[in-house]
Amino acid sequence: MGSLAYHEDLKEENSAFTWEVKANNQAYNNQFKEKAFLYWQRKKYKGNVIHTAKYNFSFLPLNLYEQFHHTSNLYFLFIIILQGIPDISTLPWFTLFTPLVCLLVIQGTRDLVDDIGRHKSDKTVNNRPCQMLVGKRFLWEKWKNLHVGDLVCLHKNNMVPADILLLASMEPNSLCYVETADIDGETNLKFRQSLMVTHNEQTSVRKMASFQGKVVCEEPNSRMHHFVGFLKWEGKKYPLDIGNILLRGCKIRNTDTCYGMVIYAGFDTKIMRNCGKIHLKRTKIDLLMNRLVVLIFMSLVLISTALTLGFWYKVKEFKTKHYYVSKIHVYNVATESFFVFWGFLILLSVIVPMAMFIIAEFIYLGNSIFIKWDVQMYYKPQDMPAKAHNTSLSDQLGQVEYIFSDKTGTLTENIMTFKKCINGIIYGGDQPQRVPSPENPYLWNRFANGKLLFHNARLLSTVLGKNDRMVQEFWCLLAICHTVMVQEKDNQLLYEAASPDEEALVTAAQNFSYVFLACTQDSITVMELGKERVYQVLAMMDFNSIRKRMSVLVRSPEGSIYLYIKGADTVIFDRLYNKGLTECTTEEALASFAQQTLHTLCLAYKKVDEDSHEEWHHRHQEASMLLQNRAHALHQVYDEMEQNLQLLGATAIEDKLQDGVLETIQCLKQGNIKVWILTGDKQETAMNIGFACQLLYKDMIILEEKEIVQILDDAYWENNNLLSGKGCLKNGFLSQIKMAMVINREFPVSVSSGLTSGRPLALGKGLEEQQAEGGGNLEKPRNAMLRDGFQRDAVKPSLELGPKAGGVDQLLLSLRKEPRALVQNVNVDMESWQELEEQKTNFLQSRRISLMWQTLGTQLRNTGLGPQSKNSNIHETPEVQQERAFVELALQCHAVICCQVTPKQKALIVALVKQYQNVVTLAIGDGANDINMIEWVAGTKFGGGVQRAGAGPGLTCCVSPAAADIGVGLAGQEGMQAVLNSDYVLAQFCFLRRLLLMHGRWSYMRICKFLRYFVYKTLASMMIQIWFAFYSGFTAQPLYEGWFLAFYNLLYTTLPVLYIGLFEQDVSAEQSLELPELYITRQKDQLFNYWLFLQAIAHGMPTSLINFFMTLWISRNTAGPLSFSDYQSFSVVMGLSCLLSITIEAILIIKYWTVLFVRAIFFSLYLYMITTWTSQSFQLFIISPKTFPFLYADRNVMFHPSILLVVLLNVSLNTLPVLALRIIYQALKKPHTKEKEETPAEGIITVELPPYLQQASCARRSSYAFSHREGYTDLITQGTILRRSPEVNSNMLPDHRIPSNEELDPSIKESHWYHRKMSFLGKKRHQHLGKRHAAHLHG
Repeated sequence: MGSLAYHEDLKEENSAFTWEVKANNQAYNNQFKEKAFLYWQRKKYKGNVIHTAKYNFSFLPLNLYEQFHHTSNLYFLFIIILQGIPDISTLPWFTLFTPLVCLLVIQGTRDLVDDIGRHKSDKTVNNRPCQMLVGKRFLWEKWKNLHVGDLVCLHKNNMVPADILLLASMEPNSLCYVETADIDGETNLKFRQSLMVTHNEQTSVRKMASFQGKVVCEEPNSRMHHFVGFLKWEGKKYPLDIGNILLRGCKIRNTDTCYGMVIYAGFDTKIMRNCGKIHLKRTKIDLLMNRLVVLIFMSLVLISTALTLGFWYKVKEFKTKHYYVSKIHVYNVATESFFVFWGFLILLSVIVPMAMFIIAEFIYLGNSIFIKWDVQMYYKPQDMPAKAHNTSLSDQLGQVEYIFSDKTGTLTENIMTFKKCINGIIYGGDQPQRVPSPENPYLWNRFANGKLLFHNARLLSTVLGKNDRMVQEFWCLLAICHTVMVQEKDNQLLYEAASPDEEALVTAAQNFSYVFLACTQDSITVMELGKERVYQVLAMMDFNSIRKRMSVLVRSPEGSIYLYIKGADTVIFDRLYNKGLTECTTEEALASFAQQTLHTLCLAYKKVDEDSHEEWHHRHQEASMLLQNRAHALHQVYDEMEQNLQLLGATAIEDKLQDGVLETIQCLKQGNIKVWILTGDKQETAMNIGFACQLLYKDMIILEEKEIVQILDDAYWENNNLLSGKGCLKNGFLSQIKMAMVINREFPVSVSSGLTSGRPLALGKGLEEQQAEGGGNLEKPRNAMLRDGFQRDAVKPSLELGPKAGGVDQLLLSLRKEPRALVQNVNVDMESWQELEEQKTNFLQSRRISLMWQTLGTQLRNTGLGPQSKNSNIHETPEVQQERAFVELALQCHAVICCQVTPKQKALIVALVKQYQNVVTLAIGDGANDINMIEWVAGTKFGGGVQRAGAGPGLTCCVSPAAADIGVGLAGQEGMQAVLNSDYVLAQFCFLRRLLLMHGRWSYMRICKFLRYFVYKTLASMMIQIWFAFYSGFTAQPLYEGWFLAFYNLLYTTLPVLYIGLFEQDVSAEQSLELPELYITRQKDQLFNYWLFLQAIAHGMPTSLINFFMTLWISRNTAGPLSFSDYQSFSVVMGLSCLLSITIEAILIIKYWTVLFVRAIFFSLYLYMITTWTSQSFQLFIISPKTFPFLYADRNVMFHPSILLVVLLNVSLNTLPVLALRIIYQALKKPHTKEKEETPAEGIITVELPPYLQQASCARRSSYAFSHREGYTDLITQGTILRRSPEVNSNMLPDHRIPSNEELDPSIKESHWYHRKMSFLGKKRHQHLGKRHAAHLHG
């Protein structure tokens, strides 16, 4: 069954090879079309222009269209239209129109400024220069002018403008070295190589101009590490893979010039396919307010309907009793009731005040400015303050529960430093130094580069004394045993390594005068204490993730043969000849280094006699010639040689954390914020950083691939026993264990639908194919009887052996927008014997996991492993089941580390958590590879929900926005791409603590208190209109003066509200940082929710009732000059009572008193007095009696003490009961809380850990942190990087040479094709060869 599934998948993938690109033939490429809309077609192959901006010339209509999609704006527009109808208008038109225009202008201006920045960024990228073949010359063109099929010329330090097939380069065998920091965050040097056919043939510009090769490959997709296709040229086909492709975003390194053919351009490139769509970001309060606006509007409709019914039944009685006003009723009852309904709707529309939305914009802007003004988050070395690109998310900063962090450059400084070395003696630095000392102790060494911060006088004296054989061999090993490449620039040696660790070690040896000078196919040249020595290379045994060691067999100038080896302590100590005092001291030192989270490495050597070497060399030659199982045989031969070693010592390399990272993460964890690390680095490096920042620690159970499989397996089978009555799983045992999960991109995930649909869903190769390719190393499985007699093969599960059949891509399948065939990777390298051994060992576990994924979501909930889901669906697809299982298990862990993930996978992991958990997420990174999970688009507050992308082909559910709710960009080592696309900008990770625990917590508290208070004050004053309707014949007559309504939210109450939203503090900044536990209440939406909204209504309604009916009761049946029973005086008393009541409420709820608040209170009351006195003056009444009808009404109220006593009574009745209730509540709350804290926890179960979890923890970790993949050993031993390209013609040289994009020089110099100089000493040795090649080049 697996075989059949594999062939079906392969057939489906081959069917996707519909992308055909022909070199130097735009007419051929332009003939391909794709369907755009209905019968309209467009060109299939996109240009290289990038547009990330949202608006063009259509800004005004599109922006208005978007803004009126917001519920509140649409509601206000609707009310303004009603106000324009004279028969139903109850308020002046300008009371809502002017605020709406202000709101639209504020929001539109912000959107325009944001989009202008995107246009500038797009223009910069699209106008970058590159050389493109035009006719028979390479001419300078802009990136935006490139198309598929074009041939381009790239130089050292150039950025690759598109996805390009490498055709040739000036390096030997057309190698091209690239840096992929902008793609995966790794600064390691990687190499790409062209096909040998193009390397041999494309040797001149004339030949390139006539090149007519056609590339047939897969459709554009987002898989950064995968490419399948072939080159069809001159009737032959040549296979292509990712090793032949230069991806857009890479930077050319150590390669003078290379040439390539554009395959994917623009948005078809892999890096742009990883970018995904841009989604508006909304906060949880924003979404809640949208729902509340709808709820309030529906309530207003119901209230208006009820009041209209009152008018229907009272209108006849009203006309009879008040015959003198019957002239206004000129329509029949039904028509008048219709008009009254709309009149009430307009009158009560002020209950949803537009001023709240306008003031909210200023509050968010102010809190964002405070972030920039915070001097504690200013980083002086970079002159970088904190910045807020998105002013709409400051409250969201106070609700973060998950942080997804990049590693390189975010948690670390991305600088490898040589710290310590031992040889029975620990040599630490003389003093901690962060910058090179002014007095460099290595000045005696002319090769010293001055960058080594490690200074130890004792070790230096031992090296110069030449009296310690072990110390000499120690440094000699570091100078010889590596795959570093060297070149000379400005009389300085520059090292390029596959790992920054290796570069740090070789640089340390260089400064101690053991200088690596040159490397050829069979020799290594080293300058040892001023003496040049050439070692003959007999064999070089490279590092890989299984061996965890590298060794080199050399013959010294004296003729002796030595084996030098370095590797992880766990493998080196097993191969030592004996263990003495030196070895014991080294083990103790390694344990100490591991506690300091340093990258440790053990060094050893042995002397090999001639006879043993000859015998071993014969076996090595035989193993090298095998056609099958070559890797396995070579490993056995290597292992024979790498025995009986003598330990030289160990090294410790520090990938230094940024200042304050440890304290920040610990503080965030106390605030119930979980930190996940998503990195493109390999697992060992990521785990080292996890230990360094104490996300991981030695007492924690670390779940890796095998442990995860075993836990899920036990959960499944224990649950079966529980159902059958044969066993019982202790509920929730995982929640009582401190665990962490560590997975990588190639985590093996199989999905089978056998249990639900009866048919398997195979994701990997069939067993028969693997047996055939692996030479029969795997045994054919038989039907196995498992626990409780259950026969697994009866379910026909699918098989997936090895880590390359899907991984995280498969785990996130339902979130991807690509067909299933493009996500699956069925290419398994059966040449790698180590993978076969792992497949054989874990075969049963691989089969178990295929059964468990499909049912784990249900089983975990049944056994208590995961949270209960109310919306559990037994018809969920296998993809959704495995996603849910992953999330439910990951949530039980204190930390999660995802290694070797691509940019899109980072975003999909964030989306996965957001999809199954209603939590606020924050992503932080410093490189272009982090943009997908942090990218932002500013959203308007309180205006509409999160936009969701429609499901693409093959998707089983809607796609949630992939970016985190909040994106933070660090100005780090990997450029400014993340900074430009982030919501917030920080210079250091440690500033995140202050951003969240202080600014975020304050902002959330302020906006919540602002909303609660605004709802209260609005209802307290405006619900009086409803009570007044019962005494005005339900005629929709407004109670308040029109100018009071206009200025109420604009002048009278604005300043206290702004103070609450901008300056309120419940605790000081120091207490916010010292007590991170205060952050937890914000995560649970405890400061503003439906219940608190109802409380605000319950508070505002009694206030309005007291003000209205108490005033009405006192003024009833009164007359004379002291009476205020007339309409205008009653209105003024109502307004003054409401204003003073809500002002006293503001005074009571404020916790952070300053002179500014006192001034705000007095200035607001002063504005009320001035504006009321002016609007009710005789001068304005004469000008327009209809506009200013309240003549001297304020004086009639304020100049009579008895009336002021009524106002005081209203304010007292509103304030004193509420104050008493709050005091009683606080008095009852504190003892209850204390009693609750003292109550011991019940139901705690003592859990005995399973054996496989107990074994997962070890006292000392292997920290061999070199490149996860093999280095350049094959290139060195085969001479690939050391031979010149044959038949190089000077006609191939471009007319001009471009310097780096960062420093483009207008004076272009002529480029020469020459081989890289190995060193300035090696150049002298091979000077005659250089002359001969020069003659060949220019002949």
